[in-house]
Amino acid sequence: MAVRIKDVARKAGVSVTTVSRVLNNEKYVTDELKQKVLAAIEELDYSPNHIARSLVRQKTNLIGVIVPDLASSFYSTILSSVEEEASENGYNLLVCNIIEDIDKELKYLNVFQEMRVEGIIIMHEKINNEIKQFLDKSNIPVIFSSVKPVNRKFHSVIIDDYEAAYEATEYLISLGHTRIGFIGGDMRDITSGQNRYAAYRNALSTYEIPIVYEYIKFGDYKLQSGYALMEELLQCDPMPTAVFAVSDDMALGAMNCISDHQLKVPEHISIIGFDGSPFTEIIRPRLTSMEQPIQRMGTESVKALLRLIAEPSSLNQDIILPHELVIRDSTRKIK
Repeated sequence: MAVRIKDVARKAGVSVTTVSRVLNNEKYVTDELKQKVLAAIEELDYSPNHIARSLVRQKTNLIGVIVPDLASSFYSTILSSVEEEASENGYNLLVCNIIEDIDKELKYLNVFQEMRVEGIIIMHEKINNEIKQFLDKSNIPVIFSSVKPVNRKFHSVIIDDYEAAYEATEYLISLGHTRIGFIGGDMRDITSGQNRYAAYRNALSTYEIPIVYEYIKFGDYKLQSGYALMEELLQCDPMPTAVFAVSDDMALGAMNCISDHQLKVPEHISIIGFDGSPFTEIIRPRLTSMEQPIQRMGTESVKALLRLIAEPSSLNQDIILPHELVIRDSTRKIK
């Protein structure tokens, strides 16, 4: 039979309350009694039931995290910083990789509720009515990381995606490019879809560059998508001299496609990405990218969530982090 806390108390010759205080590292226990309890725990090989202790303490030290796709270099990077910051503050993660499946997300949110997570971090913004109703009714604090949902009730840790995409397009224009292709994301996403596309269009309009719809393609932020859409852009006559991809993964796919067609970056086509993924420095040519502070975004998301857990009214606005254009070898000036 499993060893119970009562068995430990009987073995140590103390009360159950004393054993509980030792397990929770509380005060008011003498060193002598503490040593007796620890010796009894070791001798009986007692393992306290985490869930039972959590129910008593009303504290689980669990954070639920919804990730749209862990195969993405962006999300895997941000998740690593979320885990590190949570761990440093004594919290563990329940990570759910929904692979863009909203029905799966609702299932996981119910699991979070059953497991009594103290807070939730969500890394995407495609929320259906059922999820919206769940979040509205739930008392669990929620932070959106890297995205801003339509529901203004919730706070986010983000960058100014519109401004960042405008600056990325403007940079290509400053290099002399007027035939600028666009590999966009999911237009159901306001943050990385609609905002970045609107910025691209408005930058071209500001500099009186005609918008060529043949140069505009939409994908899913993944490498394979970038490859396929770049293949379509290469069929244009004339081809774009530069391409702005709204994720580094799609930019890498585009570069691979260009290489497979015996063309060179940036000699034939300049490429600029978005995110600041770790591989931007590893690939050749190194990728110019509009970088988000990905690791800081994860860290700040956990910090903001912990503030909400401690005091629900502690956050009254979004946290907007700085972006930075990092110029490398994949872009060049043309005459």
